[in-house]
Amino acid sequence: MQKRIKILFSRFFKWRYKHISNKTFIHIMSVAVGFLAGLAAVTLKNTTYFIEALVDRGIHFFSTQLYFISPIVGLTLVYLYVKYVHREKLEHAISSILLAMSKKKGIISVKKIYTPLITAPLTVGFGGSVGLLGPAVASGAALSSNLSRFLHINAKTRSLLIACASAGAIASVFQSPIAAIIFAVEVFSLDLTMISLLPLLFASISGVLTSYFFLGDETLFFFNITEKFQIRDTAFYILLGVGTAFASIYFTKMYFGILQFFRRFRSPKYKLLVGGIAIGVMLYFIPPLYGEGFGFINHLLDGNSLQALGKTPFDEYTSNIWVVIALLFGITIFKAVAMTTTFAAGGAGGIFIPTMVMGSTLGNVVAKVINNIGMGFEVNESNFTLIGMAGLIAGVLHAPLTAIFLIAEITGGYELFVPLMITSAISFLITKNAMDHTIYTRELAKAGALITHDKDQTVLTLMQLDDVIEKDFKTVNLEMTLGEMLHQSVAKSTRNIFPVVNKEEVLVGIVLLDDVRDFMFDTTLYDKILVETLMHKAPEHIFYESDSMQAVMQKFQDSSAWNLPVIRDGKYYGFVSKSKLLTAYRRKLINFTKQ
Repeated sequence: MQKRIKILFSRFFKWRYKHISNKTFIHIMSVAVGFLAGLAAVTLKNTTYFIEALVDRGIHFFSTQLYFISPIVGLTLVYLYVKYVHREKLEHAISSILLAMSKKKGIISVKKIYTPLITAPLTVGFGGSVGLLGPAVASGAALSSNLSRFLHINAKTRSLLIACASAGAIASVFQSPIAAIIFAVEVFSLDLTMISLLPLLFASISGVLTSYFFLGDETLFFFNITEKFQIRDTAFYILLGVGTAFASIYFTKMYFGILQFFRRFRSPKYKLLVGGIAIGVMLYFIPPLYGEGFGFINHLLDGNSLQALGKTPFDEYTSNIWVVIALLFGITIFKAVAMTTTFAAGGAGGIFIPTMVMGSTLGNVVAKVINNIGMGFEVNESNFTLIGMAGLIAGVLHAPLTAIFLIAEITGGYELFVPLMITSAISFLITKNAMDHTIYTRELAKAGALITHDKDQTVLTLMQLDDVIEKDFKTVNLEMTLGEMLHQSVAKSTRNIFPVVNKEEVLVGIVLLDDVRDFMFDTTLYDKILVETLMHKAPEHIFYESDSMQAVMQKFQDSSAWNLPVIRDGKYYGFVSKSKLLTAYRRKLINFTKQ
C-alpha cells in the first residue's frame, strides 16, 4: 500500500513539473494555504466560543461570581497538556515563525499545527487575558510549512507561503484582506513586488471567503461611522498619538519586565500558582480584563461604558463620570499586566488583540476627558476608541500601515483615514525612536536572527554559519617538535594555517606556514624547536553558539584577518575564511533578489 502511494505521488510530482509552471503553482498554493489558515482561525474561534459558553453555563449554574477563578483552571489544563502531551516549551507565535523563516529555512514542527488549536482556546475560553490571532497565525504557518515540505517546495518559496498563511489567518479573523497583506509585509519584512503581492492577495481572499463560508457575515465589531473627521479635532488626534506612543512603550516594557520577574520561579507550577492568583485578583476588581475583550470594545463603540465595565466593586460610584474614566484608565494600565501574566503563568495566546483592547480604552478615556474637562470641547468618543486602537497597534507592533488599513476596513470606509494617519504616524515615530524592536523581534534581534527590510542585513541573517565552516585544517599540539609538525601536518595539508590544540581539543593558538618557512628546511632544528614556541594567538575567535553572521562579518572587518577559528562548546571546531564567507554572501544575495 505504501509503495503504491509513493508511486502515485511520484507520478503527481512529475506531472506537476511538466504541466504547471512554478509561478502558477505558487499561486495555487497561496490559495490553498489561505484556505487552511482561514480554517484554522475558524476552528480556533469556534472552539474558544464553545469553551466560553460551557464556562458561562457553569458559572450561572452555581449562581456564583467566582468567575475570576476560571483562568486558573484553564492555565492548569494548558500546563497538563504541555507537560504530558506537547512536552516542549510553548513559544511566542509570531517570534517562532520569524525564527523559522530566518534560521530554519521555513521549517516548522508538525506539533505547531494542532497545539495552538488546543492551548489557546483553553487559555482564552477560561478567561485568560490574551488574544487568538497569534495562535491562528501560528497554526496556519505550520500548516503551510509542512504542506510546502511535503510538496518539495524550496526554502525561499516556503517562507513566502508562510507569510501567505499568516495573511490568510488575519483576513479570516478580521475580514480585512488589505490589512492582512500589509501585516505580512510589515511584520515579515517581505518585499512588496508582484512575486509576493499576488500570492498574498490570493491567500487573503481565500482566508476571507473561508470565514464567510463558515461564519457568514458575522463581524467582530458592529460599528458604522456617524461623525466624519473634523479639522478642529486635529490637535486632539495629535494628543492621542502622543498618548498611544507612551502607552505602547509602557506596554512593551511591562511585557518584558513581568516575564523577567517570572523567570525567578524555576518550576512551572510556581509560575502557574503565582500567575493564576494575580490574574484572579485583577479580574475581581477589573472584570473586563476577562478573555479577549471584543465584547468590551463593542460596548465602548456603542457608547455603553457602564455595560463595558460590567459588575465591579465600584458600581455604586459609577454615576460619577470621573469614576468611570478612572476605571477605564485602570483597564488601560492593567491590560498589559494581565496579558503578560497570562503568558508568564504558562498560557497561550497572542498580543495583537490585547493591544487593540488597550488602545480602544485609552482612546475612549482621552475622548471622555476632553468632553468633560469643562472647556466646551466635544469629540466623538467612538471615533477616538477606534483611532486609539490604531495608535497602539502602530506603536506596539511598529506596523502603522497595518493599523491604518485594519481600522479603515473594520469601519467599512475611509472617513477616518486622516486621523488614523495622524495618530498612527505619531505613535510609530515616537515608539520607534524609543525602542528599536518590538515584542516580536527584540529577542531575535539580540540573537542576530531577525529578517528586516535591509537586504544586506537580511542576507546575513539568512546565511548559516555551518555553510561556511571549513574543517580540513590539520591540528598540531603543544608538545610537537618542528620535525613532527612538518611530517605529520604540513606535508599532509593544503592549508597554510595549523590550529594548536591541547589534550582537551581546546584551541590555544595557531601556527602559520610563514612562521616556519625560514627554517623548515634546516633539519638540525627539527628536534630543537617546539610548536609551543612557534604559535601565536589568533587575531579573533568565532563562537559557534553565540555569534551571528553579522558578528562574524564584523570580526573579519575589525581584525583584518583572512581566516578565523571557530570555537564550539569551548573546543576547536574549524575555520571560516573571508573569501568563502563573501562568496556565500554573494550567492545568497543573488538568490534573495532574483526575480
